[in-house]
Amino acid sequence: MAKKKARKSNKRSPGGGAIRRKLVEAAKSAQKKAYCPYSRYPVGAAVLAESGRIYSGCNVENASFGLSICAERTAIFNAVMHGEKKIKAVCVAAKSATPCGACRQVIVEFAAKDAEMICVDWQPQEKKEKVTCMKVSRMMYKPFDPSEAGL
Repeated sequence: MAKKKARKSNKRSPGGGAIRRKLVEAAKSAQKKAYCPYSRYPVGAAVLAESGRIYSGCNVENASFGLSICAERTAIFNAVMHGEKKIKAVCVAAKSATPCGACRQVIVEFAAKDAEMICVDWQPQEKKEKVTCMKVSRMMYKPFDPSEAGL
């Protein structure tokens, strides 16, 4: 499998490269479970919770498109359902992977500003993977911050 690493974050990933690799593999595994008969765009995601546990999710579409949900939110909501409230890292895997605006806002709500965002441009047929990492705080310009809104 050809691997390319685009840009590494300045600091080490939470728990080092082994944890990052587990997140990538969990996201890629979740991508295989995506239900996407309309877009045919499977996405998988995995989050590392403060407890050290990894939770995954995939996109699930609906014929009424507004009722669909992205993989990133599925993974975060899965973590929340298990009592987690703090996310240390988020990983999304898809062709040209990057979270949408709604997912970015949800990530900002649950992840620390210095949490790692890992985007895996994963093309299983070609067995190509390109990993890009950044801090969650760099993903969204002026996100809605519930603490600043007095919530």
